[in-house]
Amino acid sequence: MRVLKFGGTSLGDACRMQNVAEIVNQQGRVVVVLSAVAGTTDSLVKIVNFLKQEKRELASQIVEQLMVHYEQYANQLFSSDENKLTAAKFIKQQLTEIREIIGRPFKAISEFELLAKGEIISTQLFYLFLIEQDVKVSLLSALDFLRLNDDGAPDEEYLETALSTLLKQNSQTQIFVTQGFICRNASGEVSNLQRGGSDYSASLFAAAIGCEEVQIWTDIDGMHNNDPRFIENTRPIRELSFDEAAELAYFGAKILHPSSIKPARKKNIPVKLLNTLEPTAQGTIISSVSTQARIKAVAAKDGITAIKIKSSEMLQAPGFLRRVFEVFESHKTSIDAITTSEVAVSLTIDDTSYLDLITQSLAEFSHVEVDKNMSIICVVGEFVMESSGVASQVISSLKDIPIRMISYGGSAHNITLLISEDLKVKALNALHKGLFNT
Repeated sequence: MRVLKFGGTSLGDACRMQNVAEIVNQQGRVVVVLSAVAGTTDSLVKIVNFLKQEKRELASQIVEQLMVHYEQYANQLFSSDENKLTAAKFIKQQLTEIREIIGRPFKAISEFELLAKGEIISTQLFYLFLIEQDVKVSLLSALDFLRLNDDGAPDEEYLETALSTLLKQNSQTQIFVTQGFICRNASGEVSNLQRGGSDYSASLFAAAIGCEEVQIWTDIDGMHNNDPRFIENTRPIRELSFDEAAELAYFGAKILHPSSIKPARKKNIPVKLLNTLEPTAQGTIISSVSTQARIKAVAAKDGITAIKIKSSEMLQAPGFLRRVFEVFESHKTSIDAITTSEVAVSLTIDDTSYLDLITQSLAEFSHVEVDKNMSIICVVGEFVMESSGVASQVISSLKDIPIRMISYGGSAHNITLLISEDLKVKALNALHKGLFNT
């Protein structure tokens, strides 16, 4: 059995959803995980923001736009008038519920309940379309088996029991359709896995049922060796290890949600990144094995803040770093990269929610400097530290780029560099030329 996840762009119009059905029908017994149709979640976020600003009329206008969009979508998707009517009734019901949410006092509005509507609509439309194609299909609600524990993490034990039970109850079903992204919290309320969480859902479901493969279908043929939004002539990477893919996803490769590797790696389930616009393209396979190419790819992550912590007390003082890390731990803020010297520590974070409190705490025992609007550049591959020469090749490629920080040696797969955000594209081009075009 396989788990197939399709993102919003793969469902962007009725024709694309029909193409998804063709892909699914060729795969045998599968669980299909869908995101919301492209643009829907953005529209729902706009509604939430308008409600926060007490602009209910503007929020209602977005609902009307969604109604028009989905009516056209359904008319193009289905062949029979009966199915078009069934779909129209469902769409009207869901958008009526959104209107009802808009009418509530803001304190009584569940943002997560509203955001879940995108996936609920896309899966219902796809389910109805497969029925029209005489496919043996079952629609499962992710809200029935994916929930978070008290720490806000997926309850994997509950998921395994609940999802396996549902599959056994529908033993004659060929295709199961369910939602990515959405779940319940520990109190049973509607919640989600954050933006991009459909990849994570798919990997969690695959691990829960012990399937043979996860397929992540997008609009690009696998993970590329650089960011194709900024760099010309990038190429897809055919094979990546779990560690390499995790590094690239975390440090900016947009094709894959950073959390989605962990459940698959835990159960050693290969993950394939494939292209709905070119279903025959080879794509990228992520597994426990990988080719030994020295340099695989480059990725970049914006919105980074660098913090330099300097103190003469650090010199030969046991426990100094522990005090630093405890500050970040107490404010639930993760550190991306770190370098140290005799009297200073430089580190980076991407979540500045508690930056002021963090700097205040650090200032109690050190001098603190903060640099905002930075980018992390991550070079990933299979590095042999002693002899590969990768570091010198990277530095040479960036000879004209001021580098704020370098982290190398903490991983056998990663060299991390910190630069000013406005130099990111220049740096990516320089690395592409120096690492891949020579």
